[in-house]
Amino acid sequence: MRLLQLPPIAPKTIHTGHSATVKAKIMCMNLNAIQSALREHKLDGWLFYDHHHRDPIAYRILGLDEDSFVSRRWFYFIPADGEPRKLVHRIESGKLDSLPGTKDAYSSWQELENKLEAMLDGAATIAMQYSPRNAIMYVAMVDAGTVELIRSMGKKVISSADLVSVFEAVLTDHQIATHFEAQRRLDAVLASGWKQIGESVRSNTPITEFDVVEFLKQEMEKSGLWTDHGPNCSAGPNSADSHYEPTRETSRVIRTGDFILIDIWAKLANDPTAIWYDITWTGVVGRDPTTREQLIFNTVRDARDAAIEAIQRAYVQGRPIAGWQADDAARAVIRDAGFGDFFTHRTGHNIEVSLHGNGAHLDNLETHDERLLLPNTCFSVEPGIYFPGEFGIRSEVNMITRPSSPEHAGSAIVTGPIQRELLRI
Repeated sequence: MRLLQLPPIAPKTIHTGHSATVKAKIMCMNLNAIQSALREHKLDGWLFYDHHHRDPIAYRILGLDEDSFVSRRWFYFIPADGEPRKLVHRIESGKLDSLPGTKDAYSSWQELENKLEAMLDGAATIAMQYSPRNAIMYVAMVDAGTVELIRSMGKKVISSADLVSVFEAVLTDHQIATHFEAQRRLDAVLASGWKQIGESVRSNTPITEFDVVEFLKQEMEKSGLWTDHGPNCSAGPNSADSHYEPTRETSRVIRTGDFILIDIWAKLANDPTAIWYDITWTGVVGRDPTTREQLIFNTVRDARDAAIEAIQRAYVQGRPIAGWQADDAARAVIRDAGFGDFFTHRTGHNIEVSLHGNGAHLDNLETHDERLLLPNTCFSVEPGIYFPGEFGIRSEVNMITRPSSPEHAGSAIVTGPIQRELLRI
């Protein structure tokens, strides 16, 4: 089985949430690319459906206004070949006018069902934003009743998860460049954060986890970076909480002897199409690591590297690799070391315009993610081991995959520095 070779995708910008005034939309739907992908996946068509903005994925892929008023159901069917078809309510008949294709309208529910069945005539296997058993809940936007309705018409409904990955997670060369620029800037910010901790502790100047977070945020802003929340600095037993968030009121003072975890993520502030960079490093303040800390770090490091190596080997050999397989590679190292019960989250997540994107995650724990790690996608690799009340270690890097060509094999690279030892702060 070969890796999917993607058709050219039109440049796009996506709503980022940077602020109330920074709001960009997909410029256009690339019909040719969608139909090419449908044929690649041997599907008869892709049925988009919405009511009251239940499916934000549809709005992004189709290039529709995510803020438009929608009070009635609409359907948009893209066949693998031929002209798309629209079905809208008569009192909101213009909702899909920006899209190509023929249009029909309904008023009653009986008319809707009759015209929907006619619209799908000739198609047997149809993709929708649906996931069997809700296994990939990130794309499960269509309600069960609507899926039942389509099935009652004799159609086979399959998940659009892989298609969504193609049109949500695959990056342009420009977007990949924004990731590397964010990497360059954020690595420098993180280095300054570790320096700030060390200087404060050595000079007996009180510094809390929250102080470190505020310092990092200020440095990110100075560097032209933006984040929607965080970052995170966890000291001592707080590092065992993988989603710990220090506050001014509850933050712990950092002292000599503490174990420290910093998780930091950001993207370029001046580009709505920019891609995130998201990393986690760990260290100890004013001392050498304990034997136990060193053992756990080495185990997490080796698990991270096992996932990296599995992905890189698959790409060099031209083999497809799914998210669950990369998770298994990391999880096996931690399980074999006897710490499987303390690795309580997936190995990694997709990264795109959204920090946790709609591409494949490295996950065979929280979900069984069968989506492929497609060329030109970005994702984190971040196994961790956590001992409540003691400490936790996570080591996070980002990777970007690149397609093969007649001259070169495919590749999968780590996009920033890789932590090999616990930091001495």
